[in-house]
Amino acid sequence: EKRILCVGLVCLDIISVVEAYPAEDSDTRCVSQRWQRGGNASNSCTVLALLGAPCAFMGSLAPGHAADFVLTDLQRYGVDVGHVVLQPVGCLPTSVVIASTSRGTRTILHAHGCAMPLTPLSLSPKFHWAQQWVAAGQGGAAGLPAQLCVAGGVGGVAPPVPALLPQVFISKDVARHFGYQSAPEALRGLHSRVQPGATLICAWAEEGADAVGPGGELVHSDAFPPETLMDTLGAGDTFNAAIIFALSAGRTLQDALTFGCQIAGRKCGIQGFDGII
Repeated sequence: EKRILCVGLVCLDIISVVEAYPAEDSDTRCVSQRWQRGGNASNSCTVLALLGAPCAFMGSLAPGHAADFVLTDLQRYGVDVGHVVLQPVGCLPTSVVIASTSRGTRTILHAHGCAMPLTPLSLSPKFHWAQQWVAAGQGGAAGLPAQLCVAGGVGGVAPPVPALLPQVFISKDVARHFGYQSAPEALRGLHSRVQPGATLICAWAEEGADAVGPGGELVHSDAFPPETLMDTLGAGDTFNAAIIFALSAGRTLQDALTFGCQIAGRKCGIQGFDGII
């Protein structure tokens, strides 16, 4: 059985839902508050599991009550946690999230954890693996701090990342950092900076998403916004995971891009991830 392995960050999100963003130095009552497991690779595992893909999480986990919550929640979704590296000391990364019901947006305050970083050494057989990071000069994307998702690596030890055929996800923020004002412009500008044969994907919020395939063809999908915008936290991770799911199932790049936009749109219409299917 092929599984998808997500390697990267897991953290604790403490989410306060308010009707409107509070003014500075004010006292505001929350509509609701909850703990939610977060982090790019962790969120992608949640979405993949909800889509029905067998998946596993590989990451570093510090001890403590928050880490126990995270581990239990991964198992609740049926995510394989056999590759989690438990650290004897450290603290879990935490994000405080303020989510506005009137605007459907969120503001995030990050606090880095102090657990030792994970260094992947080898992977089990029969894995499709999706590795997500923010990096420079990795996976053939020289100087490009993009999330990199790689599918392949069947065997006892994973080959070096540049030897694989990656799907490189470029965020809107990263594209703007490089001076690009649209997804097609970013893809045309950055395609030469990834290794030959790579697929480059860029989502642009309400304008949908675009991708450049291995042959250089540009494809586009419109966005699928919900009737009511509820929660955009994790929408990008949802988009990435849905794309990986569709491509691993053998769907075309156009179909995968459209599917990713559809699932990300559903996610924006609900709180959390349950109910995207």
